[in-house]
Amino acid sequence: MGMLFSRIFSSLFGSSEIRILILGLDNAGKTTLLYKLQLNQVIETVPTIGFNVETVQYNNLKLQVWDLGGQGTIRPYWRCYYPNTNAIVYVVDSVDRDRIDISKQEMLSMLQEEDLAGCPLLVFANKQDMPNAMKEAEVSDRLGLHTIRNRQWRICAASAKKGEGISEGFDWLVTMLKGTS
Repeated sequence: MGMLFSRIFSSLFGSSEIRILILGLDNAGKTTLLYKLQLNQVIETVPTIGFNVETVQYNNLKLQVWDLGGQGTIRPYWRCYYPNTNAIVYVVDSVDRDRIDISKQEMLSMLQEEDLAGCPLLVFANKQDMPNAMKEAEVSDRLGLHTIRNRQWRICAASAKKGEGISEGFDWLVTMLKGTS
């Protein structure tokens, strides 16, 4: 039975891992999201300088998840990681109203890159557990998601620390990836 499943899986996805980038401004919760997804634990983190890469099993899929640092000096180097990417997870700090326009600018710039053409986009409106967090609809509006016409996208309200919204987002993403294989 296991061999049969392996053949079906290989025919759907090939033998390689699915490469996912987690992007967003610094302090958005990218690393917290990664380790909540991988370990189902909240790990105390420090700002990511460079990247974290982890292999995550999700719904019987092997995901190679790259969490890239989001500081202003690091964002120009994101493009070095774009080749061979299958999907993008963009994390937004829903409390950081002062930088939502910068987040929008970085996201839209990234989406123009040829190496990411057609990659599904999952946006997490993170930190929904915090007071004064922008709701999912407001984050979507402020990011201009309704203007994106060249790829599948979805926004999910989330709290990486509490683990809320993560499975809903990744369930959608896996469905999108199965559809493109």
